[in-house]
Amino acid sequence: MIRIEGIAAFVAVVEAGSVSEAARRLRLSKSVVSERLAELEKTLGGTLLHRTTRKLTLTEDGTAFLERALRIIHEIDEASASMAERRGTLAGPLRIAAPVTFGRMHLGPALYPFLAEHPEISLTLDINDRRVDAASEGYDAIIRNGPIADSRLIAWKLAPSRRMLVASPAYLAKAGTPRTLADLQEHRGLFYTNRGVADWRFQTADGTEVVRAHLSMGMNNGDMLRDATIAGLGIALLPAFIAGPAIREGSLAEIDVGDKPEPEFIYMAHPEGRNPSAKLRAIADHLRKAFGDPPYWERR
Repeated sequence: MIRIEGIAAFVAVVEAGSVSEAARRLRLSKSVVSERLAELEKTLGGTLLHRTTRKLTLTEDGTAFLERALRIIHEIDEASASMAERRGTLAGPLRIAAPVTFGRMHLGPALYPFLAEHPEISLTLDINDRRVDAASEGYDAIIRNGPIADSRLIAWKLAPSRRMLVASPAYLAKAGTPRTLADLQEHRGLFYTNRGVADWRFQTADGTEVVRAHLSMGMNNGDMLRDATIAGLGIALLPAFIAGPAIREGSLAEIDVGDKPEPEFIYMAHPEGRNPSAKLRAIADHLRKAFGDPPYWERR
């Protein structure tokens, strides 16, 4: 019979990269971890790891077994967390992906008090502007700023996200201030490339209108997009949570062209078909209250 302790030891060794580091993480002796790994290999009838003095590498059998082992450990953790939740305790692992700029400026400060209040939650927060696939990459949820469009995800709105056309005072003094969407197309634009297209979408009386300014620069990070706008390289369409501080400081100015950008949201989304845990729902509720409606970064 395969023992859970052996599977846990195998997963820990793979994740840690060595038996000694796995032993430290598991708070066991190195000899105990080695014995559990050897017993697992004997039970399975195959070698899972190649061991040298320098490193450990997965064998073909080890690679095949790892996927199932990870799933088993995850299910055990989830079962333990579910029992804790039934007793009224939020506990267990969570893996969430979130964008860099929003994570640094607003998500982190909102999450820290919640995690301090619920110390039995083990949160892995992947801060990355990459558009991750929540289902295939094993995330419990993703947090994003933008329109809600992916039908494979169940989205919970956390806060509205107003976007603002902004430029530096120096750029506007040199190039002029656009007053209409037609004016805007003659200007230089700075675009967030993770959206896939270099355009801006506005709500007009006749429906959605797409504006394509002359591409000045594209980038996949909100901080750098703001900084490039402050440097006078063109006009950008930025969320209020990024542009607000720079507008208050005077390094950016908001532009009014008569029509508003299409509405967007800060939202949390989890893969369709998965039953979201109580701790994930609790985090979503906490973030809604922490951000407010309208969110605090707009009230300022």
